[in-house]
This record gives sequence, structure tokens and C-alpha cells, in this order.
Amino acid sequence: MGDKPIVLIALGGNALIQKGQKGTAEEQFENLQLPMRQIAELSKKYKIVITHGNGPQVGNLLLQQESCDAVPKMPLEIIGAMTQGQIGYMLESSLDTALMEIGTNGEQQFVTLITYVVVDENDPGFQNPTKPIGPFYTESEAAGLPYNLVKTDKGFRRVVASPQPLTIVERREIKRLIELDFIVICCGGGGIPVIRKERKFTGVEAVIDKDLASSVLAREIKADIFVIASDIHGAAIHWGKPEQKILRRVALSEMEAYMRAGHFPTGSMGPKVEAMRQFFKATGKRGIICHLEDISRAIDGEAGTEIT
Repeated sequence: MGDKPIVLIALGGNALIQKGQKGTAEEQFENLQLPMRQIAELSKKYKIVITHGNGPQVGNLLLQQESCDAVPKMPLEIIGAMTQGQIGYMLESSLDTALMEIGTNGEQQFVTLITYVVVDENDPGFQNPTKPIGPFYTESEAAGLPYNLVKTDKGFRRVVASPQPLTIVERREIKRLIELDFIVICCGGGGIPVIRKERKFTGVEAVIDKDLASSVLAREIKADIFVIASDIHGAAIHWGKPEQKILRRVALSEMEAYMRAGHFPTGSMGPKVEAMRQFFKATGKRGIICHLEDISRAIDGEAGTEIT
């Protein structure tokens, strides 16, 4: 067990809720079947850590809160924790089924860990909140809300800060669980953002990018492979144009040149490429962006975008 390489797999929010779906429990369990079957097979050869997005789930909980005044509204940090538990349950249940299908469910252990991520209270992101969350509001509805709001083509929407992740609070516990050969599910939605106040941590109103937080964790646990899996087959240059091209194996200097040229927008592929770049630059190990259906093939070097 001790000599198995460590793979961190960051699942995009679309692993649970795909475009055009309502996000029912049945839909989410159905969507998890393919990635969990791949992860179950990979657990024979690798120690696995799973992180995941939570954007659609947070949005749904915020919408439920805004639709009901009969119970107290929860702050964003609590909603983040709620989704970590919710999605962790779904991942564990789906993984258990997948392990049962290959006959190893009695051998492989797994656990979901509520995870905090430290940010700097002086991060410039707090001065300029840009991360949209929750439902859309009409102009009259927005007028009475105590949030930072931006106007979009669908109405007004709440925005919060998205500071840079510095370190994962539970990194030592995660490392120990990996050593014990647990599959660890953690850093859900980028983790619960906290700042240190004297000797304790305090939650803050913010959302951390899941891929950037996963990159920090991958470095802290000394992962051998870092995989970012979503609904796109890799990082593309000239996106949406006739000359669009999915990149496969790219030198670091070439990828950084593409980044400077603006090929990877901040709101979509940008954080994924930056997360992979940070991991490769710090470790020299494999970082891959791939489609959810290609996780195993990407690890085998047959799919996805990889910096070399």
C-alpha cells in the first residue's frame, strides 16, 4: 500500500449537475456513476484524494433561503459546509456502489472531511468582490438587499470575494488518512474560507476557486498526479473560433505565453490552467485537465492537456 502513487482528482460541479438539468438527487447520482467507476478502478493502483465543486448546490441553497422567511438564513460559510456534507454523501454512496461492482468495497475505506482553507484578510479580492453566487433578482428586489450586487443580462446577482487560497487547515489529517489508504473526499467547493484571528480561525464571506485550492492541497500532500476533470476535453486556444485547438502536451513556457495572450478567460478555463501551472512549477509532476469521461485515459497519458 505504501508505495502507491497519490492522485488528486478535482471534479467540476458538472460531475453532479450537468447543463440543462434541474439538479435532482436522481440526476446527481446518475451523473456520478461514470467518474466513480473510473476512480474505483484507479484505487487499485493509486491512493486517491477527491475534491469537488459546489456552485450549483450553493446556488440552490441560497435560492431556498431567499424563498423562505420561516427559518433563519445561514451565512455563506455554513452553506459551504452544508454542501460539503451533502456532496460528500453522494460521492461516498456512488463510490461504494462502484467498488462493490468490482468486488473491492470491503477492502477500500473512504471518508469525507469538512475542510477549511486559509486566506489573507488583506487579499485584494476582498476590496473588489467578483464571484457571482445565488439567484438573480429584479431591480426592485435588489434595491432592498444588503449584498454587493452586479447587473447582468439576467438581472442583478450577488457577488462575493474570491481570495487566493494559502494553505489547507486539515492537510496533516488528510496526509495521515492517505497513509492509512483511505480515499479522502475533501476541499469541497474550494473549502470553507477562514482567516486567522489570534489563536482561532474565523469564517469569512467569500468563495475560493476549487481548482486553485486543489492545487494547493496537491502540493501540500505531495501528490504525484493532479487531475482537473470537467465537461471539457482540455485547455483550448482560440476558443469558439474556426482555428480552435485543444492542447495536449505543452511546454511550461508555451502555456504561460498562451496565458499572457488571454486564451484562457478568468471565468472559465483560466483558474484551471493556473492551478495546473502552479502545481507543475512547484513540483515538476504531472498536472492534467481532462473530460470527466477520460480520467483514466488522462492518467495513462492518452487524453487531456498536460504541461511538460
